[in-house]
Amino acid sequence: MDTTASAMPTGFRLWDPEEDNVLVCRAVREETADVKTFVFAPRTRRQFVFDPGQFLTFEFEIAGETIHRCYTISASPTRPDTCAITVKRVPNGPVSNWLHDEFKPGMMLKATGPMGEFSWTRQVSASNKYLLISGGSGVTPMMSMTRSAYDLAEIRDVVFLHAARTPADIVFEDELAVMSRRNRSIRVAHVCEADAPGRGWSGLRGRLTLGMIEAVAPDFREREVFVCGPSPFMKAVRALLESGGFDMGRHHEESFNFEDLSAGEKQEVEVATDEMAPAARTFRIEFAKTKRVVECPEDMPILEAAKRAGLRLPSSCTKGLCGTCKSKKVSGEVEMTHQGGIRQREIDAGQILICCARPRSDVVIDR
Repeated sequence: MDTTASAMPTGFRLWDPEEDNVLVCRAVREETADVKTFVFAPRTRRQFVFDPGQFLTFEFEIAGETIHRCYTISASPTRPDTCAITVKRVPNGPVSNWLHDEFKPGMMLKATGPMGEFSWTRQVSASNKYLLISGGSGVTPMMSMTRSAYDLAEIRDVVFLHAARTPADIVFEDELAVMSRRNRSIRVAHVCEADAPGRGWSGLRGRLTLGMIEAVAPDFREREVFVCGPSPFMKAVRALLESGGFDMGRHHEESFNFEDLSAGEKQEVEVATDEMAPAARTFRIEFAKTKRVVECPEDMPILEAAKRAGLRLPSSCTKGLCGTCKSKKVSGEVEMTHQGGIRQREIDAGQILICCARPRSDVVIDR
């Protein structure tokens, strides 16, 4: 594993959310008209250690409801005293609008992490060449990686390609210009769909195309490619790379969507529209605190069965990444395949992620 872009401890104790999961907002910075950066520090003198590209899971209390959201750390691990997230305001998004309108320096949030595998410290390029492609707020993990390379003066061949609606929507434009000017191994290109009021755009224009990728990175087939952005954007980039003969084994994209949920997606309870496979064995899942019992087929995650039964349980990514649904298993056996959202010592202590845990017997959960 490449560890050159990770900060080394400097004598301070490390922040551990299992000891104190509260972070204090130190600053709020306006990046564009609808994007803000929120800078956090622990309540006591602690330092953060994370890989550039990883994320934190935050807990919000909004209008009497507890909501969990995952946000990529946009700061560099080379500056360990604070971390930061950069959030785009989403129409009808309960969390992003609350952050933009209500959250101020001095206020606190609970957080867990860092977690995630989306980082060039984990997917290393044999040629030391990287192509970072982002759309909209998907710029955040790319910024963390690029900032770390810049701070450490790494000789890492980086092409940073970002797509935005207009030039006014380019996040971190000035900082990226400074980094690319002072570190010639970092090259930056932007694609805009249209002009902004009072500002035209003479650079790459329109939707991202294979020709644009070839123009900014003629050797893209030799690079390790990281992609992050809205789901349709990532799907489109995937198709472009495949059509260009790129080796998709060196293609990496964020494993789940970091966009804020809209009002229509707030509903936790899902209605089952498909029938259970008649051959699947079914087990009894008991939630000890609420005294609720649901039936769960052996091939279905416990969280899914609970939602279909009308239970509202904390969850976010539903893929074993964020740790939001972590629960204590009192008894029973499960099969769990996760993506880094739980530590081995937590598993040894009986914790499971119910979003990716499938029963192999009757199970009792401490919820």
